[in-house]
Amino acid sequence: MKSNRGALTVGFDAKRAVENMTGLGNYSRYCIDMLSLAYPGMELRLYAPRELENERLRPLLARDNIKFITPSLRLNNGLGRAFWRSVDMSIDLRQDDLSIYHGLSNELPLTVKGVCPTVVTIHDLIWRRTPKDYALADRVLYDFKYGRSARIANRVIAISECTRRDLISDFHIPEDKIDVVYQGVDPIFTLPVDTPRREEIRKKYGLPERYILSVGTVQPRKNLLQAIRALALLPKDVWLLAVGSRKGAYGREAEETVRRLGLGERVRFMENIPFTDLPGLYSCARFSSYTSFYEGFGLPVAESLSCGTPVIAATGSCLEEAGGPGAIYVNPNDVEEYADAAMRLIDDNFLREKLADAGERYVRRFSAENFAKATMASYNKAIIDFCL
Repeated sequence: MKSNRGALTVGFDAKRAVENMTGLGNYSRYCIDMLSLAYPGMELRLYAPRELENERLRPLLARDNIKFITPSLRLNNGLGRAFWRSVDMSIDLRQDDLSIYHGLSNELPLTVKGVCPTVVTIHDLIWRRTPKDYALADRVLYDFKYGRSARIANRVIAISECTRRDLISDFHIPEDKIDVVYQGVDPIFTLPVDTPRREEIRKKYGLPERYILSVGTVQPRKNLLQAIRALALLPKDVWLLAVGSRKGAYGREAEETVRRLGLGERVRFMENIPFTDLPGLYSCARFSSYTSFYEGFGLPVAESLSCGTPVIAATGSCLEEAGGPGAIYVNPNDVEEYADAAMRLIDDNFLREKLADAGERYVRRFSAENFAKATMASYNKAIIDFCL
């Protein structure tokens, strides 16, 4: 193992960075991106079961301090790739003499204990909070893999205080082993969106003057139905834009609810939106909506506030951590409370600007610099723990 003196060689679980375009993929790419920029002398090695074309990962792979690693033996099926990631990867980690290995998406290889210092990021314990959204086999597997990873890691990064509390209560992880490191907001959301860009976005997507933006997968936990039902109580010139993939029974229920309430074109389901268009969509919105029943952090809340757009968010998990004073918080089961909050934001320009200003100041804490420093501090603690 390399000494912690001088530059580190850090290995990352890069499967999600390669294969996922939302959630865990965004976090993985963000972590790699920010650490690479903040510590240019550090060598970052990305371990992934396979190589796929990913336009958002491609610029990172072009950097001198990032190296991409796949299995030396070509694995042509999912089972073989999964076995390498869970078991055989540890052989590569030992041979590569890493300073530390970071599991970016809730898990570590089963055989990694004793190979090198380890950190694992646990995003949430959602399968335990909304079990109906997950098959029993998946819940059992996640309990085993993610719980074991948190127990064998030298340090655990929780993305919120909510996740930290859940790790302590559900997996009995010692409090002093957990570092809360908030995911920073991608710098693209902190850049001003000028009037020409707003007009370009409005024209490109045919947007009305007043609309609500909801960013996130259309699934039961995200609770889009609350906003759809509340829309029926709002002025007819107000639309709802739902940006995110929609599949399964809940997606069909959302579409049926739109038809049943006669909302017609007032609800737009939008998929495969370019990441670079999201700041413009946030900036043009009257407000954004994120009333999930449960989240590990709720990054779209912080993204919206970074763009100067206030939010209606839900009570009950961690969204108050993400939005602070920049959001109005409602009961995720109360449609009338949501509609009342929406009318206040639609009609009251002073309130909207007040929340936007407070929110922009609050989310400055979710900066790339703070994220990189806090993550590096967790690495140093892990190395010290491993060497003791």
